[in-house]
Amino acid sequence: MTDMYDPKRVANFSMPPYPSEDHGGEGGLGRAKDPVKYLQSIEQRARERQVAYETVKLLRRDVIECYRKEGVNHYENCKEPVERYARLVLKRDVGQVNPTFTDETKNYGM
Repeated sequence: MTDMYDPKRVANFSMPPYPSEDHGGEGGLGRAKDPVKYLQSIEQRARERQVAYETVKLLRRDVIECYRKEGVNHYENCKEPVERYARLVLKRDVGQVNPTFTDETKNYGM
């Protein structure tokens, strides 16, 4: 049949940061030390960003569903989904798993 009415199952784990490859040369400019690893790290970062965005969409959908279901009582009955959504949205990069760079300005462009 359908699992529409089953309780939602959520995995509770955290992903380790993935390895990153910086540019070689002076000041972090120029060619990458290993071009293949560099491209793989860029692709992995794009995948992690998409996962983070989709997670936000799912949590937003849960909040909207709760608001519609509870009606005027949503202030009392929808605290948990709203808090989960707010915690994730307020994180840096929306909770995206990022590599550990030697120079953090490369990671966030600050």
